[in-house]
Amino acid sequence: MDASLHWIDYLLIVVSILGTIYMGIYFSKRQKSSEDYFAGGGGIPSWAIGMSIFATLISSVTFLAYPSAAYKSNWILLVQGLMVPIVLVCMIWVIVPLFRRVIGLSTYEYFEKRFGFFARLYSSLAFVLTHFSKMGTVLYLVSLALSSMMDVNIFMVIGVLTFVIIVLTLLGGIEAVIWMDVIQGFLLIGGGLFCLGLLLFVPEGGPERVMEEAISMKKIGFGPYDIDFTQLTFIVMVVNGIFYAIQKYGTDQTIVQRYLTARNDREAKKAAYMGVFLSVPVWALFMLIGSLLFVFYQISGSVLPEGTSVDAVFPYFIMTELPPGVTGLVLAALAAAAISSLDSDMNCLAAVGVEDYYKRFNPNCNTHQKLKVGRILVLISGLAAAGVAVLYVLWQGEGVLGAVFGLYAIFSAGIVGIFLLGLFSRRANKEGLYVGIVACILFTAYALLTSTPMSFGGGEKTLLLDLGKFNFNQHKYMLGVYSHLIVLIVGYIASLFFKRPPADENLTIYGYFKQKQKMERAKEVV
Repeated sequence: MDASLHWIDYLLIVVSILGTIYMGIYFSKRQKSSEDYFAGGGGIPSWAIGMSIFATLISSVTFLAYPSAAYKSNWILLVQGLMVPIVLVCMIWVIVPLFRRVIGLSTYEYFEKRFGFFARLYSSLAFVLTHFSKMGTVLYLVSLALSSMMDVNIFMVIGVLTFVIIVLTLLGGIEAVIWMDVIQGFLLIGGGLFCLGLLLFVPEGGPERVMEEAISMKKIGFGPYDIDFTQLTFIVMVVNGIFYAIQKYGTDQTIVQRYLTARNDREAKKAAYMGVFLSVPVWALFMLIGSLLFVFYQISGSVLPEGTSVDAVFPYFIMTELPPGVTGLVLAALAAAAISSLDSDMNCLAAVGVEDYYKRFNPNCNTHQKLKVGRILVLISGLAAAGVAVLYVLWQGEGVLGAVFGLYAIFSAGIVGIFLLGLFSRRANKEGLYVGIVACILFTAYALLTSTPMSFGGGEKTLLLDLGKFNFNQHKYMLGVYSHLIVLIVGYIASLFFKRPPADENLTIYGYFKQKQKMERAKEVV
């Protein structure tokens, strides 16, 4: 970057960091039990929970990746997000009461009640591994961006962000996380809207000309629309988005745990709807910013330095086009986006660790012991995420780290398939599910090994397993879809070969309808 920050910008960033630390200290006084620490006592208002869901979904990756994707191509990545409200409307009415009725804290308690301990172990471990790798990636990406924009050593940025997130989450629990997410959500929206305003009104001709140019340059669209699953197409993103929505709202602890913080089922549903219906417009906002950035550097007279990468365009715009003070607010919003995503992950990882592992090996533990262990796990997860971010810096995400994350993907696949099988089928049983999981692991291993080139020690990238024309040639976004379908289909068919009594209706969608009918009959009698 050839621009430096004004002292006002540094001041705003420091104030933002200190404010986050204060929130953790302030809410620490209320954390008297594990129930307070992980569920906020079940008394947080729905609008705050909804804002927290929104802030968790809108991470710093959205802040950086969506503008660069739209700048480079179009809005095709937004299709995944557009599927979320469609799926949510169809399923949230049954998912929320199911979890609030069936589980204590961990999402994966449902999987055990439906399919036994192994299903809980597999699904909870999948959550831990997936979010552990995600945390390190998010921390690395935002630290890389902030270090280049602020001209600060990246290890210092990683250290400061890690310290702030650990203090907030370790001391304040889920209540501090949710209320800080509310503030960070507004900060993120405000920063995005200001950037959008500049991109619309600064170029000559104003919004009308800018939008006309964006459309004529084909920067606003969702194509290609070919029926092709080997390339990034509209249909690939539609299918992927459907499973993404189910996985996020039906199997992800970071979202399900927020259902439990609401006062009742109705409030939890309102929060879920609010979270997603805020997220979609903001995803679109950052896509629009990327499209207009392309137009801006075509018609405004401003010139990008030679060799500027697509990923660096939005950071360069922030550093060179925004006035002092606003730049600091936008950088604070970028940091806030990372914090609001990572603090949720850390609290929820600790909740899973306590409920799915610590309680199992220490069933007589009391709430204060669970609180202590939860805080220890928050600290460990934060330090581990920082360690992954540091490894990214040292190895640039290649070699051993890439191989490790590839293994995570192999052994954490098919979670949506397990959830759908349990929810919609009374015939499905644990033996059939285990067959489906084994088939899924084998398929995922084959697909990753025959489609993911890796390099070790800086050498040339090669496939770990090259089967020629039998290599997995579908787009990488389809891998997750196929893994869920394999668990669902193979698991159901295999269940037919094992004689088991039908599942408890209360653990399926049919139990919901049965209870609803009883309630309606009771009203008629009254």
